[in-house]
Amino acid sequence: MRTEALEHAIHETREAAGRGEIPVVMSGDGLVGQVGGILAGGDVPLGIIPGGRGNDLARVLGIPTEVAGAADVLAAGNTRRIDVGEVNGHRFLGIASCGFDSEANRIANEAELVSGNLVYVYAALRALAAWRPAQFTVITDGESREFSGYTVAAANNRAYGGGMFLAPHAELDDGRLDVVMTGDVGKMRFLANLPKVFKGTHVENDEVTVLRAAEVEIRADRPFAVYADGDHLADLPARLTVLHRALGVIAPPTPSE
Repeated sequence: MRTEALEHAIHETREAAGRGEIPVVMSGDGLVGQVGGILAGGDVPLGIIPGGRGNDLARVLGIPTEVAGAADVLAAGNTRRIDVGEVNGHRFLGIASCGFDSEANRIANEAELVSGNLVYVYAALRALAAWRPAQFTVITDGESREFSGYTVAAANNRAYGGGMFLAPHAELDDGRLDVVMTGDVGKMRFLANLPKVFKGTHVENDEVTVLRAAEVEIRADRPFAVYADGDHLADLPARLTVLHRALGVIAPPTPSE
């Protein structure tokens, strides 16, 4: 079935789950995240056929990008339980971020003439040209810290932006969010370090701090949208929490399974 809008997809998901059927989403991370959020807390799993620009949840889960391979995974029927994040009550499966990322996501979503993963590189360059540092307050499990810089991200998944491993050590089922904070550096250094994000080695830089928490609060000295799974889900100030292993996903087994 081809859905007409997000509301239609949500309606069909609820109808299918009520009948005990398994919703299979052929789309990008945005719709996958919204449908997964609807199914969270229930026994009906989510099926995924990657069909977007980023496909980062499928990438980390090991679901092939080609339709035949993804269909084979569905047919095998192995189900994993993963965490679901919430930001101001809105659910997500990947990485919720704000600051520099707010601008980059907005530009990427508005870019109609740039295709594939190049859209994220294009958006980052456009956002960097106009960026000025922000002052953030981040509270992780009750511990507060302030810093000036670029971005705060709370990661359930390791990757976003079409293969950028922002939180290379994040786990989908550990009941925690990896909080990645990028402090203030010159624009040229920030630009030079962007390729490192595709390998996850940027976390070794002095300006990057990574914490792990079950509950996160984020504030800033100016308004920012919070994007997750590629969509604008909330605005600062934001409170983020985790629903531990709340969602079943049909995916290849992990090495320990």
